[in-house]
Amino acid sequence: MTDQPGRPPEERLPAPRPSSAPVPGARFSAPPSAHRNDLTPERAAKIVRQSASARWVGFLAVTVVALFVIGYYFYEIGLPGGMSKPRLQAASEDQQVTAVERGYNIYQANCAQCHGVQGQGGKGPVLNRQDKLFAHLNADYIRSMLQVGGRYACGNALSIMPIWSNTGTPPGPLNYKQINDIIAFLRASKADTYRVLDPSLFEPVIDKGTGKVKTFTGWVDPNYQPAAGATPYPACWQAEFTKATPAPAASGAPSAGASGAPASQAPAGSTVSETALNVAFGTAALTAPAGADFTLNFDNQDAGIPHNIVIKDASGATVFTGDLITGPKQIAYSVKALAAGDYTFICAVHPNMMGTLKVGS
Repeated sequence: MTDQPGRPPEERLPAPRPSSAPVPGARFSAPPSAHRNDLTPERAAKIVRQSASARWVGFLAVTVVALFVIGYYFYEIGLPGGMSKPRLQAASEDQQVTAVERGYNIYQANCAQCHGVQGQGGKGPVLNRQDKLFAHLNADYIRSMLQVGGRYACGNALSIMPIWSNTGTPPGPLNYKQINDIIAFLRASKADTYRVLDPSLFEPVIDKGTGKVKTFTGWVDPNYQPAAGATPYPACWQAEFTKATPAPAASGAPSAGASGAPASQAPAGSTVSETALNVAFGTAALTAPAGADFTLNFDNQDAGIPHNIVIKDASGATVFTGDLITGPKQIAYSVKALAAGDYTFICAVHPNMMGTLKVGS
């Protein structure tokens, strides 16, 4: 240290450093051959090749990136002229198809027992009629019905239509996603075909008879237009059961039998009996004598639900149509003589109700 007490100032200054001899430059320098700046022909050619390769790599990288950007652009917005769909639209349509297929299973498990497998009605009102689907059965109305129950439509607190939404009071069994799936199914277009999926595995169900995937179509006819001056379908559906809607060849007027004579209620000849309960015929197979008139006693035990009996021959032609009655009610149909053979009978309002009639031995 230079700042030491007890010494004169000159002795406290730094001690001078003696000069040293310079170090030879050759000791720290490379040999002259290492400082050459000229390029050999081989080295120059290699640099040129490397530069060309780098330019090609850069060009290919830019080309690939440009093609990717252009391809992704058209993937997002779709090819011109409708050659492909935009990505978001395609994804939305796929989700809609999935919702309809899931909604089909939910409907069959929860709704078909009252509204029919094909929406043809039963204990509950018909759902597959185009005049209803056109505007009445819109998404908001269906959601409100499932949220509040049947009292939403007719103000009847004793309506058999329960609350299905788990946000209702009391809560029902279906969550908001299942509600949306049912709405998607009910509003599906008749022009589209969908797969039947296994409810537990959500895999396509294969028809054992044909080996093909089972399918179904929607109910909404996109080409349907109401008649000019038609009034909107009323919100309350109870009129369907107090005044049955006539079906083709099944009006409230007397119907024609096999010979064209009216189907009266007067008993004639042998007697055959049939019942209807829970939107199904009680006896699936009936027998009747051949070549002789017979009486067909029909007991409709479904309260508030219209039924009748329509007999068809092997070709599918109608040979007898009974009057439509709303249960609980009984009627005796007088059926004109039929030729021996096998016949089928259905309900005109509920075609899923079906049975066989064997005429003769």
